[in-house]
Amino acid sequence: MAKNILHTIEHNMNEFSKGQKRIARYILENYDKAAFMTASKLGKIAEVSESTVVRFAFELGYDGYPSMQKALQEMIRSRLTSTQRIQAAGNLFSGQDLLGAVLQSDMEKLREVVDKADRSEFEKVVDHLMKARHIYILGVRSSFFVAGYLNFYLHLLFENVTLVQSTAGGEIFEQMLHIGPGDALIAISFPRYSRVTINTAKFAKDRGADIIALTDNATSPVYQVASAALLAPCEMISFVDSMVAPLSLINALLVALTHRMGGDVSRTFNELESIWNQYDIFGNTDDE
Repeated sequence: MAKNILHTIEHNMNEFSKGQKRIARYILENYDKAAFMTASKLGKIAEVSESTVVRFAFELGYDGYPSMQKALQEMIRSRLTSTQRIQAAGNLFSGQDLLGAVLQSDMEKLREVVDKADRSEFEKVVDHLMKARHIYILGVRSSFFVAGYLNFYLHLLFENVTLVQSTAGGEIFEQMLHIGPGDALIAISFPRYSRVTINTAKFAKDRGADIIALTDNATSPVYQVASAALLAPCEMISFVDSMVAPLSLINALLVALTHRMGGDVSRTFNELESIWNQYDIFGNTDDE
């Protein structure tokens, strides 16, 4: 319903009450602002009561105002500029304890992953990675650091891992020249979705590789070309993309891969510990 909310409002306009029509017209003309307003504030602007706003959400088929608000936010997140996001955050967090509000928002996204994560799809992603001939990881902009985090730990588990450097679009295809059947590309993409990631995923799919999407929902462009996907909300906090939920999902993936590999991982880390000790990588705390 998220991507059709404006269409739903337009389609039902004649059935709304006088007050609901004022709400509807404001949302249609200012949906980028309405998406981040409380029911009370939207009611004041539309000159109706807060309860009328809540009833309007029910009228559209949502189970409350927060669900309608979330639908609006999901629809517009990929369209907002950084300046618009800062303005939206100002409306959203105005008068609040910012530290508590941001941390609470992150915790809510983690709870959402716990409640909604598809366990069978999660196991499917693990299966793809376990059998992959070569694993490529791609994320650009803020997703690049998520890709780097995943790459660091996957390199400890597998020999066949490549972090695709995304500094220049053309070079990406050079780095992935030999991708093909049996390989897997982990494409990390969150709003605002980068065309670089989308085009690279299409290229890898055309070459016969499996695409594993790490993204926010089923309407994401990379989800459309994926063989399997991990979905985690990426909260938009001002101009910042909060990656708490995607990173937590990656942690779960790494633990699942470690469990699946069993003794092989123990042998790898026993060898690493020996090297670290031999070359005093972390220092000997007993000498301090």
